[in-house]
Amino acid sequence: MQVLNFYSTIFADQLKRGRKTATIRLGDKSHRYRKNEAVLVTIGYQHSPREKIFDAVIDAVDVKRVKDLTPRDIEHDNPEFRRHEEMIHFLEQIYGKPVTMDDTVTVVRFSQIIEHPERFTDSRLGIGGAQN
Repeated sequence: MQVLNFYSTIFADQLKRGRKTATIRLGDKSHRYRKNEAVLVTIGYQHSPREKIFDAVIDAVDVKRVKDLTPRDIEHDNPEFRRHEEMIHFLEQIYGKPVTMDDTVTVVRFSQIIEHPERFTDSRLGIGGAQN
């Protein structure tokens, strides 16, 4: 299973509350992540123990330039941000190098996989239910 890892524990709360539903990664990462692929969302540093947050499915993988990011793209990555300048500064901190509006990024949108008892899922989907 592919892992979608986040380094900062700041994201743990945002992920658990469903406020963070995307990640913006510097460069073209479309070869690493595919739509409908199941991933394990984790928090932690390389070569260190990582915390499993949840299983997820990738909803979309879009490669674009920083200047083409929408405010919605940015907000789904970090609910505190809306502007390109905030995203650029954040990416520079993470990657430790200058980032420009012309740099390529990959927006990976994901949804948490929630496990429900079968009866709940069936009734929610209108399958089964009351006997006539």
